[in-house]
Order: sequence, then C-alpha cells, then structure tokens
Amino acid sequence: MPTETPDPQTSSHPYDALTPDIILDAMEEAGFAVSGRLFALNSYENRVYQVGLEDGPPVIAKFYRPGRWSEAAILEEHDFSRELEEADIPVIAPMVLNNGHSLGRHGDFLFAVFVQRGGQGPDTSVTDTLYRLGQWLARIHNVGALKPFEHRPTFDLINGIEQHSRFLVENDWIPQDLRPAWDSLLPDLIANCRHRVEEAGSVETLRIHGDCHAGNILCREEQMLFVDLDDCRSGPAIQDMWLLLNGEASERGAQLGELLEGYELFREFNRRERHLIEPLRCYRQISHCAWLARRWQDPAFPRFFPWFGQARFWSDQILSLREQLAMLQEPAINLPGQF
Repeated sequence: MPTETPDPQTSSHPYDALTPDIILDAMEEAGFAVSGRLFALNSYENRVYQVGLEDGPPVIAKFYRPGRWSEAAILEEHDFSRELEEADIPVIAPMVLNNGHSLGRHGDFLFAVFVQRGGQGPDTSVTDTLYRLGQWLARIHNVGALKPFEHRPTFDLINGIEQHSRFLVENDWIPQDLRPAWDSLLPDLIANCRHRVEEAGSVETLRIHGDCHAGNILCREEQMLFVDLDDCRSGPAIQDMWLLLNGEASERGAQLGELLEGYELFREFNRRERHLIEPLRCYRQISHCAWLARRWQDPAFPRFFPWFGQARFWSDQILSLREQLAMLQEPAINLPGQF
C-alpha cells in the first residue's frame, strides 16, 4: 500500500513553484496594486489566497491546479457564473482582469480573481432556509438548462464508481488483508446502484453547481450566496440537493420536501430522481478516496489528511460502504404525502 509521505524537501509538485513572489507578480501583471499582504485560505484542490491591495479591500485569488481542467473548461465555469450573476442569482463571478478576460496566466499557472465576501453556512435545520435554498436552486437550474456544457464532464455514476475503485485497487491503496472484503463488496454496490438508476428512469441532465453542500453557501444578513463553482458539470438536479439533507430517512424526506416546495415555484422537478440519492452518495464516498490517492504526491495532502492510507481508514471505509449497501437496498426516501 503506497503510504509513503512525500518529503517536502525533495517534492517536485507543480505547486512548489507557486511562491508568494510568484503570486504577487501574477496579481500585479493582472492590474492589481498589491500591498504585499498574503493569506492562504483553506483549499486543497486549488490554491486560494486573500491578497491585500494598496487602494481597496482585499480580493481572493484562485490558482487552478495545473493539469486538472483545460483552459476551455475553466472558461465555461466563468461563463456559467456570469450567466447566473446576470440572472440576479447570488453567485460571485470572477473579475475581469486587465487582459480583458476573467482568466489570467502567469508561467504555468492559470488564475482568477474574485471580490471577497463573508458569511457562514446555512442552518438547514430551519425549514424556511431549505425553502429559500430550493427557490435559488430552481433558478440556477433554469439558467443551467438553457444550453449544455461542451468542455466540462457529465456525472457518470456507474462507470465513475468502477473507474475510481479500479484506480484504488490497481495502485495498491487498499491493504491486502482487506482486499477480499473490498472485492466482494464492490460488485454488490454497483449492482444495487445500477438498479436504483434504472428505477429513476430517464433523467434530464443540465448544468449544475455540482458540489452544493452547506460549506459552499454563505449566509449573511438574510442573504444567501452560492460560491465555488469549480466542480460545476452536467448532471441531474438532485445532485445539487442531496448534500443538503441530514439525519434519518424520515428527516431527509421532510427536508427534501421543503427544498422542493420552494424549488417547484420556479421549476418542475422529476421526483423519480430521489432514487439517485443513494447511488450519488456511494459515488461520492468512493470518488473521495480516489481523489485523496490521486493527490497524495501533493505535499499538502499528507499534511492535512494524515489518516489516509492507514489500515484503520480502509477498514472504516469498508464498514461505511456496507452500511451504504444496506441503504441502497432500502426503498428510496419518501416525500411528505407520498406513499
């Protein structure tokens, strides 16, 4: 099992070249009078910084992970956020730089700059909050349905689970003594996910936020703000809802009902999509493991996820996936008034 931690003294990860001087030089080239104040924010996939300016409040600079997205795919993210902003939906679109575009380049790094906004995550235990979130999600999806993405991926549940699991197995991330348990569990998970997908039937795919959890929504003075469209892609509407649900099945059903009460004021919802919730949860769990494995040579990952790769982590994952299999074998959650 490849648990070796990269040595920060010998690491050759592309982000090693992203020094404070490089960041400030990039910002100056983009037209910002930087003060020299620089503060790294929590972000693992990209590198995100609060950059102080001489003539105004600080801004947020995001330096995209080299090789993850093509330039065309990043520009689609920017275009989508601008479409949402122009439709009076509360998102933060990237600023236009002095090159006339929203995407800057400095050396090997692509970057974007955003105004700084504060807030805290929504309290989804409050029914009115879910109702309002549902309204905004419907408006986001109305814009998302206007045209397709051309350069960003589409959720592919079954193939995605198979590919992520294959990567983990072929690269020896799963301890050998746990391989029999993993190898026997995955076919059952995939079969049950496939059955749920079949129960959902034909489902519309559209441009969605893609990672719409409470940490990517800011609330301040009764205002909501959707942030971080880095994972926007094509997929079913339910992907932007299920991460907001918590608790037992009955609680999650009531929460989804509140979301849909607000959502259906602005957009119809195919309620058979609720069959996709547990397959999407299974996909997220396995893809998260594969994401950590693929990023392990980035020195930030062993530092922030030291438990990954340890035998205890994988035994816990197998237990959790067994619980997920049981959830896949249960009926889809009911909405209030639905039997």
